Amino acid sequence: MPPLIRLTAAEARLFFREPLNWSLMLPVAPILLIILGSIPAFREVRDETTGLRMIDQYTPMVVVAGLTILALSMLPQVFAAYREKGVLRRLRTTPVHPSRMLGAHLLLSGAFACGVTIIVLAIARIVFGVPMPENLLGYVLAFVLCALAMLSIGLLLAALAPSGTSAGAVGMILFFPLMFFAGLWIPRSAMNETLLTISDFSPLGAGVQAMQDAAAGDWPQLLHLAVMAGWAVLAGLLAARLFRWE
Repeated sequence: MPPLIRLTAAEARLFFREPLNWSLMLPVAPILLIILGSIPAFREVRDETTGLRMIDQYTPMVVVAGLTILALSMLPQVFAAYREKGVLRRLRTTPVHPSRMLGAHLLLSGAFACGVTIIVLAIARIVFGVPMPENLLGYVLAFVLCALAMLSIGLLLAALAPSGTSAGAVGMILFFPLMFFAGLWIPRSAMNETLLTISDFSPLGAGVQAMQDAAAGDWPQLLHLAVMAGWAVLAGLLAARLFRWE
């Protein structure tokens, strides 16, 4: 087996041996969707232009919320725990390169994020009647790029965070502005021109809009795809370059 796959498999075994690593993260996005879907206005009020209900429009936002919590909370704290316990210091004496270690956790977290997203979309469809994305290929592409962008940002935080406490604090500080520009509190359609421009160039704003476009049957805008790809490449390269073993 290739070294990266072997390392990913080993990290997966360690990850699932600790239920707190995943049992607290797995239900967050599904529970958020259920809470929103239980509000009558979210199920009944339709947009006059698109004919979509609020729960239809908010489903991509729940997807990226779950992804963001994973990227900014769980992923950095796993690395911080390794750093505090001296695991990374011991790995430094082996041929394991930082980029390989980061890549293993990128694959592991990406697989976890895909599982959570499938659960969210299944609940949205079965429980609340949310239509499946009309442009499935475009939706998958938008999700993959958004996941790569956010997980790369999480890896950058993981590469530098000296402790679990600091990783959690920085993650929470980043979470709220990122979700704001994704349209969680103010829908993108209600944002003024300045906020909308900032949202377009944020990883979550671009991701939500790309998934909403694909869900409606359109192809995601090239700008949004390029923004997510740019965040993924920039944050990923910085994470590999700035990675600290201790």
